[in-house]
Amino acid sequence: MMEYKDYYELLGVPRDAGEDDIRKAYRRLARKYHPDVNPDDKDAANRFKDINEAYQVLSDKEKRQKYDQLGSSYEQWQQTGGAPGGFDWSQWYGGQPAGQPGGGRRVYTTDDFGAEDMGGFGFSDFFESLFGSPGGTTTGTRRRTFTQAPRKGQDVEHEVPISLAEAFHGGKRLIDIDGRRLEATIPPGVKTGSRVRLRGQGGPGMGGGPAGDLFLRIRVLDNPQFERQEDDLRVDVPVPLYTSVLGGKVKVPSLNGDLNLTVPAETQNGRAFRLRGQGMPKLRDPKERGDLYVRAQVRLPEGLSDEEKDLFRRLEELRAGGE
Repeated sequence: MMEYKDYYELLGVPRDAGEDDIRKAYRRLARKYHPDVNPDDKDAANRFKDINEAYQVLSDKEKRQKYDQLGSSYEQWQQTGGAPGGFDWSQWYGGQPAGQPGGGRRVYTTDDFGAEDMGGFGFSDFFESLFGSPGGTTTGTRRRTFTQAPRKGQDVEHEVPISLAEAFHGGKRLIDIDGRRLEATIPPGVKTGSRVRLRGQGGPGMGGGPAGDLFLRIRVLDNPQFERQEDDLRVDVPVPLYTSVLGGKVKVPSLNGDLNLTVPAETQNGRAFRLRGQGMPKLRDPKERGDLYVRAQVRLPEGLSDEEKDLFRRLEELRAGGE
């Protein structure tokens, strides 16, 4: 007894699904159940065979039309209380109903199928009874094995957190992914959202095709000292009161070592100084760099002696007398 196969249900699409929806559903399921992804899994192999068979029918306008006509007849027969094994399959054999000109099973060749072929899997009796045996006799006693067109494997994305210093200097980085230890080169100047491509380290290829690529999606961690804005950096630097009043030099930290900044006399708290070319390297041209903005944070002296306090009082009196 031959059983009816619901190709729409196999692909998980409605009966009015368009070509694009059918193609997307097929590709999604084929990737999931492909034998290369599920080695030695008999259930996955059988599911892959059914998915391919369903796609061969629903992606072909003539086959789909005939299959839909059969489905309507089969549904009507069930609704009228049809007994198991009682459906008349004979009128559907061979490509068109018996009794019409050109009736009988149709012989198919590999030209009847596109690149999305069976990948070495045969067709069911249900399929061959309706459409014939691809590339063989009409009785299904001989089947031709199809060769799947090589396909590149799926690209994979993996997030990699790095420090601001790593983003500044770049360099080699070891990545552990699914038990594999890979070495990646992080270019100087990467930002959060930048992607580093490792060719051939993604999903396995199909039908002898190349493996996909692995994309490392960079996430630059916050730094407690520096604030990043694109390629520029900002940093707060404490400036002693005496230096802010009289002027002098202060040390400024950078990701490439300490720098000296000349602070002019009477520098107010919060004043910003721009150090050109001391920021982050530019990703597309690491020889070029952004700027470093230094904000002066004037620090008042603590633990003043009585004599020091008297000096401040005298300064206050002098300032008041001059106004």
